[in-house]
Amino acid sequence: MSGFEGMLCSAAAAVDVPLPGTATQVTGWLCVEHPGAWGRDVLGDEVLGPEITAELAARTAAAQVRPTLIRRPGRGEFTGSRTVLLASSAHSGAWCERIEITDLAQLLELDLRLLNGPPPGIGVPVRDPTVLVCAHGKRDRCCALLGRPIAAELAEKYPGQVWECSHTGGHRFAPALVLLPSGLTYGRLDAEGAVEVVEAARRGVVATTGLRGRSCYPPIQQIAEIAVRETVLAQTDDLTVAQEQVGAEAGVAGVAIVTHRDGRRWRVTARAQDLAPRQASCAAAAKAVTALLVDDIQLLTGR
Repeated sequence: MSGFEGMLCSAAAAVDVPLPGTATQVTGWLCVEHPGAWGRDVLGDEVLGPEITAELAARTAAAQVRPTLIRRPGRGEFTGSRTVLLASSAHSGAWCERIEITDLAQLLELDLRLLNGPPPGIGVPVRDPTVLVCAHGKRDRCCALLGRPIAAELAEKYPGQVWECSHTGGHRFAPALVLLPSGLTYGRLDAEGAVEVVEAARRGVVATTGLRGRSCYPPIQQIAEIAVRETVLAQTDDLTVAQEQVGAEAGVAGVAIVTHRDGRRWRVTARAQDLAPRQASCAAAAKAVTALLVDDIQLLTGR
């Protein structure tokens, strides 16, 4: 017995599982408006139709692009025109463009390889931060229970900028929120905290409360960036992170070098810590949990 039986997965994780280092690593995004029912899997359940789905699954996998379903909070009447968001969350030159389609077959006209490069000029540039809030109840009930109210409140304050979305990874951290194009990924936010996150993004800075990581980075680099952001003032793109190759040091999970555009550099050492087993989703059995924690931050160069 793990001691977490009967709890929502988000409640079980909230006991002692830290957020940093848990963002899903994604740089290319294809977000397709689909106001109808969503299956458990975005493409596996063929909610976009069998012909489109099979081909789109192959193309997104080949281009290393994450397919995501989106819908407007409140689920208003479908007009027949669908919004499609194309985005790159690469650290340098992140961008988002918006197109409208009337036929899902138009998705197959897109060269998805462009989503991991510079802005292709396919659609209208999206200047304000786009907010994706996971509300994928078929995947996990925590996302529907906790995500939908946050999406609704944000949509009232930022009309046209907020979407309910399918699984983003990490429903145990619900409500889960992703900002495009930056890829900044958040969890465990209340409505007030979510507004602070969006307002910070609109100013070009990064709110660290609830921050799980930036999706362009793997876990070690995510926690290193967050650790430095908690100690210095930095704009969204002021910091770059590179993982350092290290030998098998006892207790060390990884090392990353964080560089500020003003020349300052930090060496961040991370360690892994085993936590009590618990469910990763509400319908799952308990399994082992390993958390990444910052062990040391060393300033290498200063101004």
